[in-house]
Amino acid sequence: MVISGLSLRDFRSYESAQIELGAGLTIVCGANGAGKTNLVEGLYFGCTGRSFRTANDREVVRFGAAVARVELAAVDGDGEHCFSVGFAPGEPKRLHADGVAVERLTDVQARPLVCVFAPDRLELIKGSPALRRAHLDALVEALWPARAQTRRAYARALAQRNALLGRVRAGIAGRVSLGAWDSELAHHGVALRDNRAAAVGELTDAFAEHAEALGLTGDTELAYRPRTTAAAAEELAGELAARVESDLIRGFTGHGPHRDELLLRHDRHELRVYGSQGQQRLALLALLLAERDALTRSRGAPPLLLLDDVTSELDGEHRARLAEIVAGEGQTVVTTTDVAQVPGAQERSVTRLVVSPGAVMSEAVA
Repeated sequence: MVISGLSLRDFRSYESAQIELGAGLTIVCGANGAGKTNLVEGLYFGCTGRSFRTANDREVVRFGAAVARVELAAVDGDGEHCFSVGFAPGEPKRLHADGVAVERLTDVQARPLVCVFAPDRLELIKGSPALRRAHLDALVEALWPARAQTRRAYARALAQRNALLGRVRAGIAGRVSLGAWDSELAHHGVALRDNRAAAVGELTDAFAEHAEALGLTGDTELAYRPRTTAAAAEELAGELAARVESDLIRGFTGHGPHRDELLLRHDRHELRVYGSQGQQRLALLALLLAERDALTRSRGAPPLLLLDDVTSELDGEHRARLAEIVAGEGQTVVTTTDVAQVPGAQERSVTRLVVSPGAVMSEAVA
């Protein structure tokens, strides 16, 4: 699916903006603070219904405005599509796909897929395991939409078991029901773990290859470390039952896939702890390119690739390597303060947009 247009209303710094994207490479150029990242965020928001920069959606509404709205126009083999997200602080989002209200855009089978690199996203490498688990779960949903319910079912069962632990600990409930929730949690937990492991398996080789191509020399590895290696749900349920005393002391469930970790290593050391910021940036970019490859294989078409301020982090040689990677099939949006830093920027097939505070305009390629 190719995104042909984006419309923003009272989103971040934009009172109103409409742009057309190229089917291949689109370059967004402007000074620092002009609104390039806000534009990229708007594209991501329209694809997913959420921001990659903040968990507080109030921040996307322009100062002084009551409602933010994002609309995407897209096209695929079935024709034209429209996706929209409306958000007013304090109210649920209003999400529509082809005019039909939906609870989540990520549940829509025919929707634009997206991968995004941005300096802010380094927290995915440096931050807590919860961020990497959530990212991995989002990839599972994109690769295999039918498996999306597994994570939600696990989260519901975990919340119920934790609530029951709290009541037992307070002496207002007995333990008799814990066994049932152990079984429920284990059933969804084994499926969730296996989904994550399968997704990582789709990434490992490409991650190492892209890391090397981008200049992260040495042994670069992506690995999934599950909290349980139980072969079946019954075995995980037994592990939960064996830990119930410690869970009662803590007041929450301390074992299961909600404690899993996605590891990124370079020369056998965790990049989260021992990697330089430059190495972490390259690893993040390699991870997203590997995900793009996996989504292309799984869904039959590459996702939209958003690269915000990526060229400033690479030298000329590695900019050229990145350009080769993204020059093939697929749609890519690159932001930059200097068009000269983007190899191939003068090709006639490239769409160029110039951003000034609150405004976007097209620029002809000479």
